[in-house]
Amino acid sequence: MMFHYEKLDHVQLAAPRGEEEKARTFYQEVLGFDEVEKPVSLQKNGGVWFQAGAVQLHIGVDEPFTPAKKAHPAIQVKNIEKMKRHLDELEINYQVDSKLPGANRFYIHDPFGNRLEFLEWIQ
Repeated sequence: MMFHYEKLDHVQLAAPRGEEEKARTFYQEVLGFDEVEKPVSLQKNGGVWFQAGAVQLHIGVDEPFTPAKKAHPAIQVKNIEKMKRHLDELEINYQVDSKLPGANRFYIHDPFGNRLEFLEWIQ
């Protein structure tokens, strides 16, 4: 091939129109992402963008809205047990999944029902 893939730039998840503040509360206050300003040319579309380290998530408006219940981003985490304790303190429910050999992982759902996976590879 004359091209190659370098990295995943971002993942977009959907939310209902007008729910940007709910997204900000969850992604910033619960998960610790920072908001990234959308380009002016895209602001009229609604939604909000977030980044933590090299991970960028875009929350876009989808009408009619349907959450991603199976498809999901998988975000690699360092110190995942500390993340679980943080979620426990905030009383955020998560589902531990031990089906992937060599991975400590769990799933949560954002306020819109989108599935998110967090994992740490056991060395």
